[in-house]
Amino acid sequence: MPGPATERRPSVAELTERLAELVSCESPPGSLPELAACADLLAEWGERVLGRPASRVMREGLPHLLWSAPEQDVLLLGHFDTVWPSGSIEDWPFTVSGGTATGPGVCDMKGGIVQMLAALAMMRDTSRVGVLLTCDEETGSGTSRPIIEREARRSGAVLVCEPSTPEGELKVARKGGSMYRLTAQGRAAHAGVEPHRGVNATVEVAHQVLAVRDLAAPDEGTSVTPTVVSGGTTTNTVPESATVCVDVRSWTRDELDRVDRRIRALAPRLPEATLTLGGGVNRYPLTPEVALPLLRVARAAAEDIGMPPPDGAHAPGASDANFTGALGVPTLDGLGSVGGGSHARSEYIEVTCMPERSALLAALMERLVA
Repeated sequence: MPGPATERRPSVAELTERLAELVSCESPPGSLPELAACADLLAEWGERVLGRPASRVMREGLPHLLWSAPEQDVLLLGHFDTVWPSGSIEDWPFTVSGGTATGPGVCDMKGGIVQMLAALAMMRDTSRVGVLLTCDEETGSGTSRPIIEREARRSGAVLVCEPSTPEGELKVARKGGSMYRLTAQGRAAHAGVEPHRGVNATVEVAHQVLAVRDLAAPDEGTSVTPTVVSGGTTTNTVPESATVCVDVRSWTRDELDRVDRRIRALAPRLPEATLTLGGGVNRYPLTPEVALPLLRVARAAAEDIGMPPPDGAHAPGASDANFTGALGVPTLDGLGSVGGGSHARSEYIEVTCMPERSALLAALMERLVA
């Protein structure tokens, strides 16, 4: 099956210029004016490529962009928010050196968005392709998740343009994750005069930190990590309240559910202390059975355009692919830029790979809408 015409493949220079503009349009988490400005830019670019305007889906003031297709064989999924605060571009400007680009959000995932739009421009017909660009993925997809799941359910396949591995592998599995906030309530007292009258919430949380740590199952790939701990008010007061946040990651739904049950069964260790738990399972894993059939199509599409077939990889981090895969919708991730270092100042992508990866995405979509 022939892929999209190679003469329509964009150049490295064209893609780099567009990437520079998008990275310079900062989109920090929760910053409504900056997210709106970035949405304006992407809405213009998307309409130019797709020939139809975006629906701006507003949720709690956040602008998500949706180009829905009446009969949606493919949903392209991405996010334009980054983890970087406003002003990062001033001391860390977009830079290209030796074919490698750096800058805030260049890998996660503005490079993927640029490639997504380039791939759409290469297609003969985009009428059966939907596009959803959200702006709260980096903060948990709280407002966009219902939109993602609704559009996924009406799609034949979901292609996620998060970055590939540094070796160019696509992502066929991702760990699921849970987040918890465990609060111990005690009783305040003077720490020097009558500490025996208090119930030390910090000591109670210390017991719970050790208890949740022991729920990990390294042989199963399940991590349970106490992260942020806070408690107390003054140095001479027995702490009345203390809190620990807990991050859980696992390859399987069963393991996430096991840890969830155990955390909910935790009991106080100190007499008169009480525990309050918030949070739960945020994203179930993306499992290979929903991704491997699409990987096979992607490998055939690569052959269509004369590039080496990409391999599949397991990625420990989560993405919005977890939501769509958990619904049983065929989902393939890692179709964005070739790069690494996400969420760090070492973030980078290989701009020399962008034309070929755009062509791969276009060829894959051509096969899925045929």
